[in-house]
Order: sequence, then structure tokens, then C-alpha cells
Amino acid sequence: MSGFKLSADQVELYHQQGYVVVKNFCSAQEIDKLYATALDDSAMKNNALDLNDQSGKKTKLSLWFTPGNDVFGYLTRSEKMVNSVQQLLGDKAKVCHFHSKLMQKEPKVGGAWEWHQDYGYWYKNQFMFPDELLSVMIALTPAYKENGCLQVIKNSHKIGRVNHGFSGEQVGADMQMVDNALKTMELVYSELEPGDALFFHSNLLHRSEANLSDHPRWSIISCYSLQSNLAYNETSTSWHTPVNVVPDEAILEWESESLSNADFLKKENDPALKETGWEQEVNNENS
Repeated sequence: MSGFKLSADQVELYHQQGYVVVKNFCSAQEIDKLYATALDDSAMKNNALDLNDQSGKKTKLSLWFTPGNDVFGYLTRSEKMVNSVQQLLGDKAKVCHFHSKLMQKEPKVGGAWEWHQDYGYWYKNQFMFPDELLSVMIALTPAYKENGCLQVIKNSHKIGRVNHGFSGEQVGADMQMVDNALKTMELVYSELEPGDALFFHSNLLHRSEANLSDHPRWSIISCYSLQSNLAYNETSTSWHTPVNVVPDEAILEWESESLSNADFLKKENDPALKETGWEQEVNNENS
């Protein structure tokens, strides 16, 4: 079993403020291998989605569901990852992997992500229990204010789900509620070094600026759910399949397959990007 375990203080912090940063969650050697794979595996490029922000800048991501025998699959299935998620979500049911995505913010051209909650998207997948969902961001390159690091509103997960509408090609939170949250709670820039992990609740409000710097900002975000959570509008199967856990050393030591075997998301199949009618009543304009 992995020797890694979140401290009681880290678990408490996650529940209190909606997120927790774990420094050096991945080693430099692990990050080197993950980043090299992200750059070199043609499946990542061939399955990347472009989503326009409000200004027309493009943010690029590749999203897949079932974690396989590739290096990213070994990361998302690793003992340290699954055990940490289990600590934060509780032990009422087994941990399942909903999806992972590679976020690619290139220098000068990488677009912004509007204010949103992950559950603002996953509500359309009809997941029933937002407290049984979380995301884990692993920085593959430095993430600073200058290159568009993630911004979070501390404690905003306690608001519950905020209505979401379309903002460019993205799904964004109602800006009136976001503005209210910013008046009430603290805005935090989550600056990360490569290998740092940010665990955050599905209802935490977060965004990121466009990358106008000379440096890329790449990260992998893996999203998890408990098997006790139900999704009534999700066609993939990984969300209710317990993770087949592998030892941490698999990331560096096991032979890795190409991501060409992964079940990537196609843009036209994403429920979050489909109109349901009520989105038109939501104000997504930044004031």
C-alpha cells in the first residue's frame, strides 16, 4: 500500500474552504514523464477540443473517461491519488473515476476559463450528490498569476449550485452570484509548482485568466465520484466503475500504452454544451 496519506488538517481544510493544495504530490521525475507524454502522444493533439472564451481566445483540452494503462491512467489509478480522494469524499462507497482532461494553455493565445463550478457542468449529467464529486489538478508546468493560474473563491462551495449559462462556448456561472461571493469571501490565486496538486469540491467557484505570458500552463485535472453517486444523463461507464488501483511506482516503472486507446470525449456529445432552455436567463457578463 502507498505510504502517502493526507493529514487530518488537510482533510479538514478541504471541507472548510472547499479546496486544499498538496505540495510535491508528484515527483519531478513523474512530472517529466507526464509532460513529455502530453507533448509527444499524438492522441492528445488529435482529440483536443477548442473552446472559445468570451473574447474569442481558444482554450484547449483533451478529455477521456476510462483510465487505462497509459502514464496518465497510472496517475489517476495510483494508490496515493485514490486514497487521497477516498479520504476527502469519505468511505461510504468506492472511488470511481469520472474523467480526466489535459488542459493546454499556450503562451499568448491560451484562452480564459469563465467563473464556474464543476457541478454547474455536471448538473446536466444529472449527478445527484455534489458532495460526492471532486477534482484534482496536477500542475505539469508552473502555474502563476502571470500565465493564468486557477483562481478560486474560498468557501464558495457552501453556496450550493449556482445557475449556469453559456459564456462564449463555455458554461459560466451567474455573474450576480459570483459578484456576491466576491464581496463576501476571499479570492485566492492558486499558484502551483510542477507536481503540486489542488483538490477541490465540485461546487467551488473558480476561473482562470487567458495566458498572455511567454510560458505555457499545462495541467491534468482528474475528476472523481463515489460509486454511491448516481448520474442519470451520462453515457460513459467509468463514473460508476470502481477504480482499478495500481501502485504508485507504476507511473515511472510500468510499461505505458499510448493514449490512442482512450475513450475521448467528442464535443458534440458533451451534455454541458447542450441547451436546456434555462441558460438564457443567466447573466454571464463580467461587469
